[in-house]
Amino acid sequence: MYQSITIIGWLGRDPEMRYMPNGDPVTSMNVATDRQYNDKSGQKVKETTWFRVSVFGKQAENVNQYLHKGSMVLVEGRLNVDVKTGGPKTFTRQDGTVGASYEIVASTVRFFPKTDGSGPGAGGGEATSAVGDTNSTDDPIPF
Repeated sequence: MYQSITIIGWLGRDPEMRYMPNGDPVTSMNVATDRQYNDKSGQKVKETTWFRVSVFGKQAENVNQYLHKGSMVLVEGRLNVDVKTGGPKTFTRQDGTVGASYEIVASTVRFFPKTDGSGPGAGGGEATSAVGDTNSTDDPIPF
């Protein structure tokens, strides 16, 4: 059996790195993906889905060093499901509504370079083309 998920989105806040008891680094980050479509009445609808992503090892160090709030990333990995439900982890918000948390354990994280200074990732900071990938000539995926 095989499970894989790929997302492209923007970091909602700076990554946070910590160390496991055995000394291995792990970095956590929140990634937002957007989808836009027109509903039946022709109104534009923007839908945002948030993912919590965990990155381990050398990639965790690189993510923590080079990415920041607003950076665009491509994440490949596997979904980490709630053992109780087999789906996303659910929680109750302060207002009493139920929310869901989609969690990904990353196998690959690719960085997208800053290009024209527009978009949520605009601003200073370093950019690299890929983490864990020796071929850094890939063009960013346009959308």
